[in-house]
Amino acid sequence: MERKINTALVGFGMTAKVMHAPFLAVSNQYHVTTVVERHKSESKQMFPDAQIVRSLDELLQRDDVELVIITTPNESHFTYAQQALQAGKHVVLEKPFTITAADADQLVQTAKQTRKILSPFHNRRYVADFRTMQGLLQQNLLGDVHTFEGHFDRYRPQPKPNAWREEAKPGSGILYDLGPHLIDQALCLFGLPQTITADVRLQRSFSVVDDAFDIKLDYGFLQVVLKSGMLVREPGPRYQIHGTLGSFVKWGEDVQEALLKEGALPNVEAWGAEPEEQYGLLHTETGGEVVRKQYPSLPGNFGLYYQNLYAALVHGAPLRETAEHGYNTIKLIELAFASTHEKRTLPCEGLMDVHYPKI
Repeated sequence: MERKINTALVGFGMTAKVMHAPFLAVSNQYHVTTVVERHKSESKQMFPDAQIVRSLDELLQRDDVELVIITTPNESHFTYAQQALQAGKHVVLEKPFTITAADADQLVQTAKQTRKILSPFHNRRYVADFRTMQGLLQQNLLGDVHTFEGHFDRYRPQPKPNAWREEAKPGSGILYDLGPHLIDQALCLFGLPQTITADVRLQRSFSVVDDAFDIKLDYGFLQVVLKSGMLVREPGPRYQIHGTLGSFVKWGEDVQEALLKEGALPNVEAWGAEPEEQYGLLHTETGGEVVRKQYPSLPGNFGLYYQNLYAALVHGAPLRETAEHGYNTIKLIELAFASTHEKRTLPCEGLMDVHYPKI
Protein backbone atom coordinates (compact mmCIF):
# COMPACT_ATOMS: atom_id res chain seq x y z
CA MET A 1 0.00 0.00 0.00
CA GLU A 2 1.41 3.39 -1.01
CA ARG A 3 1.96 6.00 1.64
CA LYS A 4 -0.29 9.00 2.08
CA ILE A 5 1.07 12.53 1.92
CA ASN A 6 0.40 14.58 5.04
CA THR A 7 -1.23 17.73 3.69
CA ALA A 8 -2.28 21.12 5.02
CA LEU A 9 -4.83 23.55 3.60
CA VAL A 10 -4.09 27.24 4.11
CA GLY A 11 -7.46 28.95 4.05
CA PHE A 12 -10.89 27.34 3.91
CA GLY A 13 -12.95 29.73 1.82
CA MET A 14 -15.02 28.85 -1.22
CA THR A 15 -12.03 27.92 -3.38
CA ALA A 16 -10.69 25.45 -0.82
CA LYS A 17 -14.14 24.02 -0.10
CA VAL A 18 -15.09 23.52 -3.76
CA MET A 19 -11.91 23.02 -5.79
CA HIS A 20 -9.55 21.27 -3.40
CA ALA A 21 -11.13 19.70 -0.33
CA PRO A 22 -13.55 17.30 -2.10
CA PHE A 23 -10.75 15.71 -4.14
CA LEU A 24 -8.47 15.40 -1.13
CA ALA A 25 -11.28 13.95 0.96
CA VAL A 26 -11.96 11.05 -1.43
CA SER A 27 -8.31 10.38 -2.27
CA ASN A 28 -6.33 7.50 -0.80
CA GLN A 29 -3.10 9.37 -1.58
CA TYR A 30 -3.47 12.43 0.67
CA HIS A 31 -4.16 12.85 4.38
CA VAL A 32 -5.30 16.34 5.41
CA THR A 33 -3.81 16.69 8.88
CA THR A 34 -3.97 20.47 9.32
CA VAL A 35 -6.11 23.40 8.18
CA VAL A 36 -5.37 27.09 8.70
CA GLU A 37 -8.63 28.87 9.57
CA ARG A 38 -8.15 32.20 11.28
CA HIS A 39 -11.52 32.44 13.02
CA LYS A 40 -13.81 29.54 12.12
CA SER A 41 -13.66 25.74 12.22
CA GLU A 42 -15.68 24.88 9.10
CA SER A 43 -13.18 22.32 7.82
CA LYS A 44 -14.10 19.96 10.68
CA GLN A 45 -17.16 18.88 8.71
CA MET A 46 -15.03 17.43 5.92
CA PHE A 47 -11.84 16.68 7.84
CA PRO A 48 -12.94 15.87 11.41
CA ASP A 49 -9.53 14.54 12.42
CA ALA A 50 -7.52 17.49 11.10
CA GLN A 51 -6.07 20.01 13.53
CA ILE A 52 -7.14 23.61 13.03
CA VAL A 53 -4.47 26.25 13.51
CA ARG A 54 -4.90 30.02 13.34
CA SER A 55 -1.80 31.12 11.45
CA LEU A 56 0.64 30.04 8.76
CA ASP A 57 3.51 30.36 11.26
CA GLU A 58 1.83 27.84 13.54
CA LEU A 59 1.39 25.46 10.62
CA LEU A 60 4.97 25.72 9.39
CA GLN A 61 6.26 24.67 12.79
CA ARG A 62 4.71 21.23 12.27
CA ASP A 63 7.27 18.71 11.05
CA ASP A 64 4.64 16.17 9.99
CA VAL A 65 3.21 18.34 7.17
CA GLU A 66 4.80 17.57 3.80
CA LEU A 67 2.52 19.47 1.38
CA VAL A 68 0.97 22.92 1.85
CA ILE A 69 -1.95 24.04 -0.35
CA ILE A 70 -2.39 27.82 -0.38
CA THR A 71 -5.90 29.09 -1.19
CA THR A 72 -5.77 32.52 0.46
CA PRO A 73 -6.40 35.94 -1.20
CA ASN A 74 -4.11 36.86 -4.07
CA GLU A 75 -1.87 39.39 -2.32
CA SER A 76 -0.70 36.70 0.15
CA HIS A 77 0.34 34.12 -2.44
CA PHE A 78 3.97 35.15 -2.84
CA THR A 79 4.72 35.62 0.85
CA TYR A 80 2.98 32.44 1.98
CA ALA A 81 4.51 30.28 -0.75
CA GLN A 82 7.98 31.69 -0.07
CA GLN A 83 7.68 30.97 3.65
CA ALA A 84 6.37 27.44 3.06
CA LEU A 85 9.15 26.57 0.61
CA GLN A 86 11.80 27.91 2.98
CA ALA A 87 10.27 25.82 5.76
CA GLY A 88 10.89 22.71 3.66
CA LYS A 89 7.34 22.12 2.41
CA HIS A 90 6.12 21.29 -1.07
CA VAL A 91 3.56 23.87 -2.21
CA VAL A 92 0.41 23.98 -4.34
CA LEU A 93 -0.44 27.60 -5.09
CA GLU A 94 -3.86 28.75 -6.23
CA LYS A 95 -4.13 31.04 -9.22
CA PRO A 96 -3.05 33.70 -9.81
CA PHE A 97 0.42 32.35 -9.09
CA THR A 98 1.58 35.77 -7.85
CA ILE A 99 0.76 39.40 -8.59
CA THR A 100 4.03 40.34 -10.29
CA ALA A 101 6.35 38.46 -12.63
CA ALA A 102 9.28 39.44 -10.40
CA ASP A 103 7.67 37.66 -7.46
CA ALA A 104 6.85 34.67 -9.66
CA ASP A 105 10.47 34.45 -10.78
CA GLN A 106 11.61 34.59 -7.15
CA LEU A 107 9.34 31.67 -6.28
CA VAL A 108 10.72 29.67 -9.21
CA GLN A 109 14.24 30.25 -7.91
CA THR A 110 13.30 29.47 -4.29
CA ALA A 111 11.72 26.16 -5.34
CA LYS A 112 14.94 25.24 -7.15
CA GLN A 113 17.12 26.25 -4.20
CA THR A 114 15.05 24.31 -1.66
CA ARG A 115 14.53 21.38 -4.04
CA LYS A 116 10.82 21.42 -3.32
CA ILE A 117 7.91 21.08 -5.71
CA LEU A 118 5.98 24.29 -6.35
CA SER A 119 2.94 23.82 -8.55
CA PRO A 120 0.28 26.31 -9.69
CA PHE A 121 -3.24 24.92 -9.42
CA HIS A 122 -4.10 25.23 -13.11
CA ASN A 123 -7.14 23.01 -12.77
CA ARG A 124 -8.75 24.24 -16.01
CA ARG A 125 -6.50 21.82 -17.85
CA TYR A 126 -8.80 19.13 -16.44
CA VAL A 127 -12.19 20.28 -17.71
CA ALA A 128 -14.13 18.42 -20.38
CA ASP A 129 -13.88 21.03 -23.13
CA PHE A 130 -10.13 21.57 -22.81
CA ARG A 131 -9.34 17.85 -22.63
CA THR A 132 -11.51 17.29 -25.72
CA MET A 133 -9.92 20.12 -27.68
CA GLN A 134 -6.44 18.92 -26.86
CA GLY A 135 -7.37 15.47 -28.15
CA LEU A 136 -8.77 16.94 -31.37
CA LEU A 137 -5.58 18.86 -32.02
CA GLN A 138 -3.37 15.88 -31.24
CA GLN A 139 -5.29 13.90 -33.87
CA ASN A 140 -4.95 16.78 -36.37
CA LEU A 141 -8.67 16.61 -37.14
CA LEU A 142 -8.82 20.31 -38.04
CA GLY A 143 -5.66 20.65 -40.10
CA ASP A 144 -3.42 23.62 -39.44
CA VAL A 145 -5.17 25.83 -36.87
CA HIS A 146 -5.35 29.52 -37.81
CA THR A 147 -7.88 30.81 -35.23
CA PHE A 148 -8.61 29.92 -31.62
CA GLU A 149 -11.11 31.87 -29.54
CA GLY A 150 -11.79 31.22 -25.87
CA HIS A 151 -14.36 32.93 -23.63
CA PHE A 152 -14.90 32.96 -19.87
CA ASP A 153 -17.95 35.20 -19.50
CA ARG A 154 -20.36 35.92 -16.67
CA TYR A 155 -23.36 38.15 -16.05
CA ARG A 156 -23.14 40.15 -12.84
CA PRO A 157 -24.46 43.70 -13.45
CA GLN A 158 -24.62 44.53 -9.74
CA PRO A 159 -21.83 44.59 -7.14
CA LYS A 160 -21.24 41.34 -5.29
CA PRO A 161 -21.22 41.92 -1.52
CA ASN A 162 -17.86 41.38 0.22
CA ALA A 163 -16.12 40.39 -3.02
CA TRP A 164 -12.43 41.10 -2.38
CA ARG A 165 -11.64 40.29 -6.01
CA GLU A 166 -13.58 43.43 -6.99
CA GLU A 167 -11.86 45.72 -4.49
CA ALA A 168 -9.16 48.20 -5.50
CA LYS A 169 -6.15 46.23 -4.32
CA PRO A 170 -3.19 44.55 -6.03
CA GLY A 171 -4.13 41.34 -7.85
CA SER A 172 -7.85 42.09 -7.99
CA GLY A 173 -9.94 42.25 -11.15
CA ILE A 174 -11.09 39.81 -13.78
CA LEU A 175 -7.75 39.46 -15.56
CA TYR A 176 -6.05 38.11 -12.44
CA ASP A 177 -9.15 36.05 -11.59
CA LEU A 178 -10.10 34.38 -14.88
CA GLY A 179 -7.19 35.33 -17.11
CA PRO A 180 -4.82 32.64 -15.77
CA HIS A 181 -7.26 29.93 -16.87
CA LEU A 182 -7.55 31.08 -20.48
CA ILE A 183 -3.90 32.07 -20.81
CA ASP A 184 -2.62 28.76 -19.46
CA GLN A 185 -4.94 26.83 -21.77
CA ALA A 186 -3.61 28.74 -24.78
CA LEU A 187 -0.01 28.07 -23.74
CA CYS A 188 -0.75 24.37 -23.27
CA LEU A 189 -2.34 24.08 -26.70
CA PHE A 190 -0.01 26.26 -28.75
CA GLY A 191 3.12 27.16 -26.78
CA LEU A 192 4.60 30.64 -26.44
CA PRO A 193 3.20 33.50 -28.59
CA GLN A 194 5.18 36.10 -30.49
CA THR A 195 3.18 39.23 -29.65
CA ILE A 196 0.29 40.37 -27.48
CA THR A 197 -2.38 43.03 -28.09
CA ALA A 198 -4.76 43.62 -25.20
CA ASP A 199 -7.73 45.73 -24.19
CA VAL A 200 -8.37 45.48 -20.44
CA ARG A 201 -11.17 47.73 -19.22
CA LEU A 202 -13.82 48.64 -16.66
CA GLN A 203 -17.32 48.23 -18.12
CA ARG A 204 -19.66 48.46 -15.13
CA SER A 205 -20.25 51.94 -13.71
CA PHE A 206 -19.37 50.90 -10.15
CA SER A 207 -16.23 48.93 -11.03
CA VAL A 208 -12.95 50.03 -9.47
CA VAL A 209 -10.93 47.19 -11.03
CA ASP A 210 -10.98 45.66 -14.50
CA ASP A 211 -14.07 43.59 -15.31
CA ALA A 212 -13.49 42.80 -19.01
CA PHE A 213 -10.58 41.88 -21.24
CA ASP A 214 -9.88 41.08 -24.87
CA ILE A 215 -6.41 39.62 -25.47
CA LYS A 216 -4.94 38.68 -28.84
CA LEU A 217 -1.89 36.41 -28.90
CA ASP A 218 -0.18 36.21 -32.28
CA TYR A 219 1.73 33.11 -33.33
CA GLY A 220 2.27 34.02 -36.97
CA PHE A 221 -0.20 31.89 -38.93
CA LEU A 222 -2.26 31.33 -35.78
CA GLN A 223 -4.12 34.01 -33.84
CA VAL A 224 -5.50 33.30 -30.36
CA VAL A 225 -8.29 35.48 -28.94
CA LEU A 226 -9.10 35.31 -25.20
CA LYS A 227 -12.12 37.22 -23.90
CA SER A 228 -13.93 37.66 -20.61
CA GLY A 229 -16.56 40.02 -19.27
CA MET A 230 -19.13 40.42 -16.51
CA LEU A 231 -21.96 41.78 -18.69
CA VAL A 232 -22.61 38.80 -20.96
CA ARG A 233 -26.16 37.70 -20.28
CA GLU A 234 -26.43 35.36 -23.27
CA PRO A 235 -23.05 33.73 -23.89
CA GLY A 236 -22.05 32.50 -27.29
CA PRO A 237 -19.70 29.58 -27.91
CA ARG A 238 -17.18 29.10 -25.14
CA TYR A 239 -14.53 27.97 -27.62
CA GLN A 240 -14.06 28.10 -31.38
CA ILE A 241 -11.18 26.49 -33.24
CA HIS A 242 -10.81 26.92 -36.99
CA GLY A 243 -8.23 25.15 -39.14
CA THR A 244 -7.47 24.48 -42.77
CA LEU A 245 -9.60 21.31 -42.71
CA GLY A 246 -12.41 22.19 -40.38
CA SER A 247 -13.84 23.76 -37.24
CA PHE A 248 -14.79 22.80 -33.70
CA VAL A 249 -17.31 24.89 -31.75
CA LYS A 250 -18.10 24.26 -28.08
CA TRP A 251 -20.80 25.74 -25.84
CA GLY A 252 -21.49 25.42 -22.15
CA GLU A 253 -19.66 25.27 -18.83
CA ASP A 254 -17.85 22.25 -17.43
CA VAL A 255 -20.20 20.38 -15.09
CA GLN A 256 -17.79 19.88 -12.18
CA GLU A 257 -17.97 23.25 -10.43
CA ALA A 258 -21.77 23.28 -10.20
CA LEU A 259 -21.80 19.75 -8.79
CA LEU A 260 -19.11 20.56 -6.24
CA LYS A 261 -20.95 23.70 -5.08
CA GLU A 262 -24.02 21.51 -4.51
CA GLY A 263 -21.95 19.30 -2.21
CA ALA A 264 -21.32 16.36 -4.55
CA LEU A 265 -18.16 14.34 -4.00
CA PRO A 266 -16.02 13.26 -6.98
CA ASN A 267 -16.09 9.57 -6.13
CA VAL A 268 -18.59 8.34 -8.71
CA GLU A 269 -17.75 6.49 -11.91
CA ALA A 270 -19.27 9.05 -14.28
CA TRP A 271 -17.69 12.07 -12.57
CA GLY A 272 -17.14 14.99 -14.92
CA ALA A 273 -19.02 13.46 -17.87
CA GLU A 274 -20.95 15.97 -19.96
CA PRO A 275 -24.48 15.33 -21.24
CA GLU A 276 -24.68 14.68 -24.98
CA GLU A 277 -26.54 17.93 -25.62
CA GLN A 278 -23.43 19.78 -24.43
CA TYR A 279 -21.03 18.04 -26.82
CA GLY A 280 -19.19 20.32 -29.24
CA LEU A 281 -19.80 20.52 -32.99
CA LEU A 282 -17.10 19.12 -35.26
CA HIS A 283 -17.28 20.12 -38.93
CA THR A 284 -14.28 18.86 -40.86
CA GLU A 285 -13.00 16.60 -43.59
CA THR A 286 -11.53 13.19 -42.90
CA GLY A 287 -10.65 10.44 -45.37
CA GLY A 288 -11.92 12.62 -48.24
CA GLU A 289 -15.38 12.87 -46.66
CA VAL A 290 -16.98 15.93 -45.05
CA VAL A 291 -18.18 15.25 -41.51
CA ARG A 292 -20.49 17.49 -39.45
CA LYS A 293 -21.50 15.97 -36.13
CA GLN A 294 -21.51 16.27 -32.37
CA TYR A 295 -18.14 15.20 -31.03
CA PRO A 296 -18.18 13.35 -27.66
CA SER A 297 -16.47 15.18 -24.82
CA LEU A 298 -13.85 13.56 -22.66
CA PRO A 299 -14.91 13.73 -19.00
CA GLY A 300 -13.43 16.44 -16.84
CA ASN A 301 -11.73 15.61 -13.55
CA PHE A 302 -9.90 18.14 -11.39
CA GLY A 303 -8.64 15.17 -9.40
CA LEU A 304 -6.23 14.33 -12.22
CA TYR A 305 -4.17 17.30 -11.06
CA TYR A 306 -3.66 15.72 -7.66
CA GLN A 307 -2.98 12.30 -9.13
CA ASN A 308 -0.10 13.71 -11.18
CA LEU A 309 1.19 15.70 -8.21
CA TYR A 310 1.26 12.53 -6.10
CA ALA A 311 3.17 10.67 -8.80
CA ALA A 312 5.70 13.51 -8.91
CA LEU A 313 6.09 13.70 -5.13
CA VAL A 314 6.29 9.98 -4.43
CA HIS A 315 7.64 8.42 -7.62
CA GLY A 316 9.54 11.29 -9.25
CA ALA A 317 7.24 11.39 -12.28
CA PRO A 318 7.31 14.54 -14.46
CA LEU A 319 5.23 17.33 -12.95
CA ARG A 320 2.68 18.69 -15.42
CA GLU A 321 1.94 22.04 -13.72
CA THR A 322 5.30 23.63 -12.99
CA ALA A 323 6.32 26.87 -11.31
CA GLU A 324 7.58 28.13 -14.67
CA HIS A 325 4.07 27.71 -16.07
CA GLY A 326 2.78 29.88 -13.24
CA TYR A 327 5.40 32.52 -14.04
CA ASN A 328 4.43 32.64 -17.73
CA THR A 329 0.77 33.33 -16.97
CA ILE A 330 1.68 36.27 -14.73
CA LYS A 331 4.17 37.64 -17.23
CA LEU A 332 1.49 37.64 -19.93
CA ILE A 333 -0.95 39.35 -17.57
CA GLU A 334 1.62 42.09 -16.98
CA LEU A 335 2.15 42.41 -20.74
CA ALA A 336 -1.64 42.62 -21.26
CA PHE A 337 -1.88 45.55 -18.84
CA ALA A 338 1.13 47.20 -20.49
CA SER A 339 -0.37 46.74 -23.96
CA THR A 340 -3.62 48.30 -22.77
CA HIS A 341 -1.86 51.25 -21.16
CA GLU A 342 0.40 51.89 -24.15
CA LYS A 343 -2.35 51.10 -26.68
CA ARG A 344 -0.03 49.02 -28.84
CA THR A 345 1.08 45.51 -29.69
CA LEU A 346 4.00 44.29 -27.58
CA PRO A 347 6.50 41.48 -28.15
CA CYS A 348 6.09 38.56 -25.74
CA GLU A 349 9.51 38.97 -24.21
CA GLY A 350 10.61 37.61 -20.85
CA LEU A 351 8.68 34.32 -20.99
CA MET A 352 10.35 31.14 -19.81
CA ASP A 353 10.90 28.70 -22.66
CA VAL A 354 9.62 25.57 -20.95
CA HIS A 355 7.76 22.46 -22.03
CA TYR A 356 3.96 22.33 -21.87
CA PRO A 357 2.83 18.71 -21.57
CA LYS A 358 -0.08 17.01 -23.28
CA ILE A 359 -2.69 16.09 -20.71
